[in-house]
Amino acid sequence: MADIQHQAATLLIDRHPLAWLVSRRFHASPLPLLAERDEHGRLQALFGHCARSNPLVEDFASDSKGLALFNGPSSYISPRYVSRTDWAPTWNFAALRVGVEVEFVPAETGDAVQRLLAHLERQSPGHWSTAQLGDRYHQMLSHIIAFRAHVRQLDPRFKLGQDERPEEFREICDHSPDPQLVEWMQAFAAGRLPATL
Repeated sequence: MADIQHQAATLLIDRHPLAWLVSRRFHASPLPLLAERDEHGRLQALFGHCARSNPLVEDFASDSKGLALFNGPSSYISPRYVSRTDWAPTWNFAALRVGVEVEFVPAETGDAVQRLLAHLERQSPGHWSTAQLGDRYHQMLSHIIAFRAHVRQLDPRFKLGQDERPEEFREICDHSPDPQLVEWMQAFAAGRLPATL
């Protein structure tokens, strides 16, 4: 896989952490997941937590293999966006399918919550803290469990254009209602990553 594709995949996870985690028994839950990287910045695992009562816990305890499915920015691209009359409609998107093996790490449950909060609250003024929950926080921790989903396969799908001429590409970017998608389209067209957070 091209290095920029791999970097874009981890950036997509950072920006859009909510993924469908799916077991081989076809149970699925939307869960926010954090990208864990090796010393070279390559994706190694997805770190998260879920309710102990979630059917995925039983599923992954007996068969650790599954999928994590991420959706980034996407939008319908209408022919009305371009002045060329024979241009066909399409859908542009950034998405990611990750084959994983899930390992439960109950001793890291508190860390999973704290790291997720730090990631999601990083741009908020006066970062919210679990300390505000008081004793309730420890009661809540007893009902959830952390897991690390080790990456076994990475399949990014970035369909951010369809060979438009430069003027058509500009027209699409000018008319698109999704500024995040436009950012990804322009970055990929220039052979670079979208700006980091």
